[in-house]
Amino acid sequence: MRTSPAPSSVPAPMAAAALPAERTATGWPVLAAMAVVLVLWASAFIAIRFVGDAISPGPLALGRQLVGAAALVAVALIRRPPLPRGRTLALIALYGVLWFAGYTLVLNLAERHLDAGTAAMLVNIAPLLVAVAAGALLKEGFPRSLMIGMLVAFVGVVVIATGGVGAHSDPLGIALGILAAVLYALGVLVQKVALRTADALSATWVGCAIGAAVLLPFLPQAVGEFAVAPAPAVWATAYLGVFPTAVAFLLWAYVLKRTPAGLTASATLAVPAIVVLLSWLLLGELPTLLGMVGGALCLIGVAISRRSPRHPKG
Repeated sequence: MRTSPAPSSVPAPMAAAALPAERTATGWPVLAAMAVVLVLWASAFIAIRFVGDAISPGPLALGRQLVGAAALVAVALIRRPPLPRGRTLALIALYGVLWFAGYTLVLNLAERHLDAGTAAMLVNIAPLLVAVAAGALLKEGFPRSLMIGMLVAFVGVVVIATGGVGAHSDPLGIALGILAAVLYALGVLVQKVALRTADALSATWVGCAIGAAVLLPFLPQAVGEFAVAPAPAVWATAYLGVFPTAVAFLLWAYVLKRTPAGLTASATLAVPAIVVLLSWLLLGELPTLLGMVGGALCLIGVAISRRSPRHPKG
């Protein structure tokens, strides 16, 4: 007998009243998990650029998801979380297609036409889409600190995109970057709904496995390319699977289950600043003065968006 609550049966006022309680879950474990996610996701942009032409976008996406799924299944075999069913499984399958498969593939394609920093700027349009959609559709509302913080961070993104990096960008890459942002935003929104009734580990390993299955048409090409690829590119693919995929997405699900989707997504606006720094240190893509100013605005905006609203003492 199913005991899961039906989200549609909760009146909007009650949902709004429950929101402050959800925000109180942002203790140090949640903040630490989010910080790890930001660094690992930022490093993914660098690793994809590092692989370069050694492995094509499709095989790279498949290799990343196969490694990630293997790592997550190993953890699931130890922890034995409950398997999702019914509507929850359908939602997990949907975001597995949108995010693990679609977003990963499109991002790989985009980084053939963009440097890592510019790709990160474009992808981070997604938190704005998530905040607006979550406020309207998931009844999370539009807290002032979140809106102000996201506006500040978005100004930082624009500053970086217009003068911080991007010397190797072209129109196709920009279009692919925007498409990746849309897939990312849709994935977050669907995942947030699925996590109402799903365990974070189950939701992550099943979603990743479905994403890998969707990418299997690239398997013959992947076998041929990985057989002749240089060892650093193969190791970079393994890194993408274990850390930015398995570890980061599992921690992301942990955080997203405990905080509003808009608030959680807003934190990822710090990723471009981290990518610019890593691009400078690891790829030699030097940030300009505007890049540094934009990165600082991204971090300030995230700090503002994470501030809890003050409640009058009673």
